[in-house]
Amino acid sequence: MTATETRPVGSSPRSPRHPATAGTAPARGPRRRWAPGPLGTQAFLLVLALAFLAPVVWALVSAFKPATQIVGDPLGLDPSSLTLENFRRMFADVPIGQGFLNTAVVLVVKGSLTLFCAPLAAYAFAKYTFRGRDLLFGTVLITLMLPTIVLIIPLLLEMKELGWVNTYQALILPGAVDAFAIFWMRQVIAAVPDELLDAARVDGCTEFGIFWRIVLPVIRPALAGLAVLTVMNIYNDFVWPVVAASSSRMATLQVVLSTLAQNITGNRIGADYATVTGELLAAASIALIPLLLVFIALQKHFINGILAGSVKG
Repeated sequence: MTATETRPVGSSPRSPRHPATAGTAPARGPRRRWAPGPLGTQAFLLVLALAFLAPVVWALVSAFKPATQIVGDPLGLDPSSLTLENFRRMFADVPIGQGFLNTAVVLVVKGSLTLFCAPLAAYAFAKYTFRGRDLLFGTVLITLMLPTIVLIIPLLLEMKELGWVNTYQALILPGAVDAFAIFWMRQVIAAVPDELLDAARVDGCTEFGIFWRIVLPVIRPALAGLAVLTVMNIYNDFVWPVVAASSSRMATLQVVLSTLAQNITGNRIGADYATVTGELLAAASIALIPLLLVFIALQKHFINGILAGSVKG
């Protein structure tokens, strides 16, 4: 005998447990946001790169054009008319070699002091505990908020009392240990595990040896990024060198470029606007080359240094 299943009257054997309400739309998944594809991203980056590089390329190309053509037809280019006349006149009228020499001396000495002293100070702030540490570090950070113009007069009076006006000491020592460099290095060194330092102390390593053999290799990418920024800041510095070194003998490259037009018109009688423009572009092109080469050579290290400490894994 077969058992008969009992169902309510009017019900269907295949009716769902939770019947759908009439007129309701089926559930949809989350909307997918539109994102540009690889081709669109590359096109955007290409347009952005062209926008940034166009003025630089124009200045480099125009430096080889005749002076009259630069003013008469700025966007035109006749390869047969390219010449080195602007560079010859510029070297004859402007002491750009002395500016390069002074900048090189300041860059090597001041940059070395920054890259050596800033990580040491940052190591003390990050890994040592002493009375007044946070107050002292806060004082260092406060100096970042002070405009440069506020510090010029006190620094100039100090250089005058020391007899350092128009000397390399005045160009190098003020600002050699940068507050931003200390802050950046402190953030990077703070991520170094303390266990590495304790293990080195157990092995009998000195405190400076720990910094030199343990900490320095770990922070090398960030130190390379700091080196690029330091070179750019010192190379492009204008406000302090023009105040501390008023003589042409101690003028840095940026000071020489700022007075280039006056030097051209003063050394050559009848120098017109086109001549000044051509020599200005020639001098700017020469000044751009060292910085461009440094960035190209250290581009990978610079990017790694910028990212160092920002991503923890």
